[in-house]
Amino acid sequence: MAFTSEVLELKIDGEIGTLWLNRPQSRNALGHQIWHDLPLACAEVAANSQLRVLVIAARGPHFSVGLDLKEMGGSLSTPSESTRPASRARTSLASYKQIRYLQDAVTAIADLQIPVIAAVHGYCIGGGVDIICAADIRLASSDSIFSVREAKVAIVADLGTLQRLPRIVSEGHVAELAFTGKDIDAARASVIGLINHVHEGSAEEVLAAAYELAAEIAANSPLAVQGTKAVLRANESMSVEQGLEFVAHWNSAYIQSNDLVEAMTAFMERRPAKFTGD
Repeated sequence: MAFTSEVLELKIDGEIGTLWLNRPQSRNALGHQIWHDLPLACAEVAANSQLRVLVIAARGPHFSVGLDLKEMGGSLSTPSESTRPASRARTSLASYKQIRYLQDAVTAIADLQIPVIAAVHGYCIGGGVDIICAADIRLASSDSIFSVREAKVAIVADLGTLQRLPRIVSEGHVAELAFTGKDIDAARASVIGLINHVHEGSAEEVLAAAYELAAEIAANSPLAVQGTKAVLRANESMSVEQGLEFVAHWNSAYIQSNDLVEAMTAFMERRPAKFTGD
């Protein structure tokens, strides 16, 4: 059964997919249904062997204003009387399971084998930053505003930003953003390295840039691109020597592909290569 959702929209156009956050009336606040449906959408993407790149974008004027506190605020504090666990330990366990459930939804993005491009416009706050940190590449329109907002609402950011953002920007910038909860504009986000490129104008323009970049990636061998992503991720927990050993094993297993033959043939024939992923 194809993926369907009232709050997310998955569109496939050949080798490029787009996952839309689709709660524009709520400024794409992240409520229960999004957290439930996000891993299902990622599973649909992972199961499609034709897809080579995923773009994450948003309907409406904002990428996401973060966690839907109106909808989910109760689940962040003491459970209601009807569901109150029998002990403080069980209350803590219930909170732990809820946090891990939400974390797993974001991690489903990071775990995709294909590259993920986030196309941001308007507000990208709290959980929105968690989502884009799980992407591989981030583009933004010039009107974008970013905030690791959790400290302002008495929460320690717990869905991945504090773990993934230090691998994107320097620790000092992470500390400043997380301790203050301040807003930064797209220009500052670009300077510190959170954003790859800032695009002047509207959401449509940054989305067009994301598709252009996605097409550039999709034109390469999917085996090589996905292998490169796997090696980059493995490097995060390895020494240089361990990383070299990992990539040596990877290429010894995958380098003898039809795509490599096609690359060499296309070079000799002075034409663009047409890769199949075989």
